[in-house]
Amino acid sequence: MRTIKILFVLFLVTALFGCSGDDDTNFFYELVTIEEVELPEKLERGETYTIAVSYFRPSNCHSFSGFDYNGLGNERTVAIVNVVVNDGDCSAIERADLIEVSFDFLVGKEESYIFRFWQGRDDNGNNQFLTVELPVIEKS
Repeated sequence: MRTIKILFVLFLVTALFGCSGDDDTNFFYELVTIEEVELPEKLERGETYTIAVSYFRPSNCHSFSGFDYNGLGNERTVAIVNVVVNDGDCSAIERADLIEVSFDFLVGKEESYIFRFWQGRDDNGNNQFLTVELPVIEKS
């Protein structure tokens, strides 16, 4: 029993003090606006589609991190998430080249899907979306 207590105390000490808090790297996550979307005209039930979206990388400190993807009923809301590593040496990137990323979408039992792609905020701070409704057809 005493061995278990000693091991527990060692584990606790390691967990509390094992990681250094001296890391000066500051980072945060940020949504970036979707500029272009590649979608089919219709979806076949049971099929998987690769949906490509493009965005501009705002600075050399921004990197693709993933998608903020939410589904409710037949509606899918999609935003691109970048991790921003602020090392004090960030500089803006000219909006010359779009960066394309994609995700796979499996068509379920809905009659149609409404995709809402985040395109930023308006002057009042309201979210703006490119909204596209795609019909679902049965497999041929």
